[in-house]
Amino acid sequence: MTITQSQLEEKARALLIERGVHVKDIAELVFFLQEAYINDLSLEMCMLSVDAVLSKREVQNAILTGIQLDIFAENKQLMAPLQDIIAQDEGLYGIDEILAFAIVNVYGSIGFTNYGYIDKVKPGILAKLNDHTQPHVHTFLDDIVGAIAAAAASRLAHQQP
Repeated sequence: MTITQSQLEEKARALLIERGVHVKDIAELVFFLQEAYINDLSLEMCMLSVDAVLSKREVQNAILTGIQLDIFAENKQLMAPLQDIIAQDEGLYGIDEILAFAIVNVYGSIGFTNYGYIDKVKPGILAKLNDHTQPHVHTFLDDIVGAIAAAAASRLAHQQP
């Protein structure tokens, strides 16, 4: 069975929502990143930019892959020692950031700066996703959401004169 582009996007968006992440949450991160640099920036502009990022196949693939790995870790379905590494979101693992880089690259190198900053300060939804007291594992999802926000912010920056 061949999956269409629209089916892939629909599944990626549905998984984000199932995991508690909405476009508005990501758009708020974009606003946080760009409000000092873009005059008259609105949350609506940020949401449109997030939607544009979510329409990219490489972004959808990263979302599906990362969330699936998080779910496997929640259900204790990974082999040792990978199970503990992902479940505990070990700082030196780094593969979660590597997956996020596939998204960050979509709109150029400015995305790396945006991603590094937002990954460090973890505002908004990122703080919630990074809270390790929850029953859910978000080792990949927090980096994916940060990368989507960074890419959407970069997209907006590229549109400025």
